[in-house]
Amino acid sequence: MDGMDGATLIGLASVISAGLVMGIGGIGPALGQGRALAQALQSIAQQPDESNNITRTLFVGMAMVESTAIYSLVIAMIIMFFNPFWDFMVAQVGG
Repeated sequence: MDGMDGATLIGLASVISAGLVMGIGGIGPALGQGRALAQALQSIAQQPDESNNITRTLFVGMAMVESTAIYSLVIAMIIMFFNPFWDFMVAQVGG
């Protein structure tokens, strides 16, 4: 690892961490939304008269599930742009 100083390592770790946060944080909501949609379609097929209520409830549920992915995005942005280790390293190097 010649030529890699502390700032480069912190930047590399930040990028990898943000990627992992988004990757892992996106899997759960994607699986949850797929399962919710499958169940909603099955319910509509069994009870077509209740399709309006099922669809409304589905959209509210999808918004709740999607909030987890949005939280992951916020954490990834914090890691990338407001990393306290990066600030510490800049303060050490910059004097």
